[in-house]
Amino acid sequence: MAANMQSYSSLVLVLLFLCNTCLSNALKGFSVEMMHRDSEKSPFYLPSETHSQRVSKAIQRSIARANHLTKPSASIDTVESTVIPNSGEYLMTYSVGTPPFKVLGIVDTGSNIVWLQCKPCIDCYEQNSPIFDPRKSTTYKNLPCSSRACQAVGASSCSEKCEYSINYGDGSHSIGDLSVDTITLSSTEGSPVKLPNIAIGCGHDNTGTFDDNGSGIVGLSGGATSLISQLGSTIEGKFSYCLPPFFAGSKSSSKLSFGDAAVVSGKGVVSTPIIEKENRIFYFLTLESLSVGGKKVAVGSTSSESGSEGNIIIDSGTTLTLLPSQAYTEFESAVADAVKLERVSDPNGFLRLCYQTGSNSQQELPVITAHFAGADVVLKPVNTFLEVADGISCLAFRATDDLSIYGNVAQQNFLVGYDLQNKTVSFKPTDCNKD
Repeated sequence: MAANMQSYSSLVLVLLFLCNTCLSNALKGFSVEMMHRDSEKSPFYLPSETHSQRVSKAIQRSIARANHLTKPSASIDTVESTVIPNSGEYLMTYSVGTPPFKVLGIVDTGSNIVWLQCKPCIDCYEQNSPIFDPRKSTTYKNLPCSSRACQAVGASSCSEKCEYSINYGDGSHSIGDLSVDTITLSSTEGSPVKLPNIAIGCGHDNTGTFDDNGSGIVGLSGGATSLISQLGSTIEGKFSYCLPPFFAGSKSSSKLSFGDAAVVSGKGVVSTPIIEKENRIFYFLTLESLSVGGKKVAVGSTSSESGSEGNIIIDSGTTLTLLPSQAYTEFESAVADAVKLERVSDPNGFLRLCYQTGSNSQQELPVITAHFAGADVVLKPVNTFLEVADGISCLAFRATDDLSIYGNVAQQNFLVGYDLQNKTVSFKPTDCNKD
């Protein structure tokens, strides 16, 4: 009997070891599906919209986001985020709680927290899908004021539990309890991945310009309470994505990968340092210059920045690339000199350099190289021009006197990898439709 019990105990230990090993391996490398908000898989998709209407709306969201994407500040009184809440371009489905409750959130490399709408609603915006009720989750716990997450996020109120408050640049806000619960991600490789004790914002008062098809934000920034920072050493600080051309009729989804699955290596990979600044929410890179043909244009910095190191952020939620005004003017002139097509106006009035294009005109648009510190990223026309109307393509860049942004059009058909341990961002030319 004793021998049987000993064998049984040994078997249990082996099974526990195997389970822990499986969980560890799953967390070290896995991928989830990420969809562009204008793809046919997205609940935001409107079949009645034309291509030009979708592009126009994406540009408007990009401009709105850029206008408000100034440096957020956080204090014990409030958590400030001047991002427009629904201006993000990519969505991700995940589950929260036990049993798992399905949620659709906006993926945002410029946000510092994962938050969603929660019952009971003091004042919630209209949401088409059911709203999460934390009282029905056996793994949900409110965080105390003394918790690291509460101190990191900057609590708006603290008595018996930690409360957060996020105020957005357009007047929208989310207020609720900072808590922990299990988040479950549907891995593209097989079994779902469960992430226990993830700090989330459970919003009971959420009002403003939120869309009724989604519920909150999935923050992937470098901030202390983002999903990436919370997973930390478990994924070795690595995540990556591959964005297919979303305005070129692609029906492919994007992949958001973590850990071992996010390693960017092989032929054609170039890497540039992430520059650490006081504001750790954004990923700052150094864009030294842009080449068009044989002409190189120095980028420098905006008037609100000091020095050119860390002069641009890379952002998945902004469509266009924004450059300092002087650099943009010189860059636009260099592109205009290189293109021999008929110049026309943007019918929507958003972009400055536009051309009459036909079926073979892409061949007449120039290859542009973005010279980051230590990394030359060669951009094809799909990365630099947008077809804003039938037969009209415009340069997908704008001038800014505020924060410079390397947008998601420039990132299409690249495997983009973030390595927060080695503090680098890597680019690898990739057909993201086949990824």
